Formats: sequence, structure tokens, C-alpha cells
Amino acid sequence: VHGAKKKLTMATCLSPPLSNVRIKVIRPLIPPACLEEEIPVADEVATFIDHSRQALSAIIQGKDDRLVVVVGPCSVHDPAAAIEYAKKLREFKPEVEKELLIVMRVYFEKPRTTVGWKGLINDPFLDGSFNINKGLRIARELLLDVNTLGLPVATEFLDTIIPQYIADLVTWGAIGARTTESQIHRELVSGLS
Repeated sequence: VHGAKKKLTMATCLSPPLSNVRIKVIRPLIPPACLEEEIPVADEVATFIDHSRQALSAIIQGKDDRLVVVVGPCSVHDPAAAIEYAKKLREFKPEVEKELLIVMRVYFEKPRTTVGWKGLINDPFLDGSFNINKGLRIARELLLDVNTLGLPVATEFLDTIIPQYIADLVTWGAIGARTTESQIHRELVSGLS
């Protein structure tokens, strides 16, 4: 239409585009508080996590002579298999709980992966769809389910945004060897509970 004003956007102003040239699509992440409200932690589970953290801390401080054993897959790609594994650990737990504090390893990110699958949170369907919001939901539900089974969980905090979504469900948070010298990861660790 002659005389109609065209709405100016970054896309129409920049030709060729100068920013986000390697980004296919931008999808907003669900706010952490909304995910926590959608997948809340029951009081008895929160108490279990608190007691697990206290027990682990006592072992590290030498006040409890048990050993901490963090055991589980390198990273979770199949939540159903992770629950099956957790149930087996739960069955084994009573046999060793006087000597060991078993913490299930539930890692969601692949820190050494430069190409290929980046982990359950980033690509929950292993198909390149990168439905991160769904990955965050699956991760939070899985951590809640494992804790509800009576097993404390461990995970590695690689992406510094992720703890906002799951840290309340984690007994042992790891910072990997490649990130120990990272200033932002040191700051992250100082703020985790």
C-alpha cells in the first residue's frame, strides 16, 4: 500500500544481519520460580535433602566415619532407566548404610562434548530439537523422584544458569576439573547451599 509505514525491526535495519548469525531460533526459558511452583518439593522431601546434606557435611568434616560414595551413570539420557537404577540402589542401601552414604550421580550436562549431544537438559529428546524448557522439567522431576525414593543426588553444575532450576534438589553439587579455575563457577559455588 502506497504511503504505508513499514515497522522497523533489527532484522529490517540490518542487511545482512550482524548479530546472532549462528543462532537458528531464540526461545525464552521458563523462569526458575515458575518451574519450582510447577514441580514443588514436598516438606518431607525437603527434610530428607536437608538431612542428607548434613550427613554428607559431617562425613567430610570427619564427624562421621562413613564414606561418601557417589555412584551412577556418566550422564542421564533415559529418565526411566535412571529411576530403575535408583530403585536398585535403594534396595542395596540398607546393607551398607552403616559404612557408606550412597549418593546417586544424576548428571545432565556433557562438559567434554564439543559436538554432538549436549545432555538431557539441552536436548532431552536426543534429536537436535534443543527443547531446554522440557529438559529442565524432566531434570527437576527426575531429581525429585530420586529423592522421594530415599536417595540423595549429586550433579555437576556446568551451565551457571541451571542451579536456579534444580539446586534445591541436590545434596552434592560438583564443579568439574575444567571449571575449577573459572571465576564465574567459583562465584556460583560460594552461593550454593
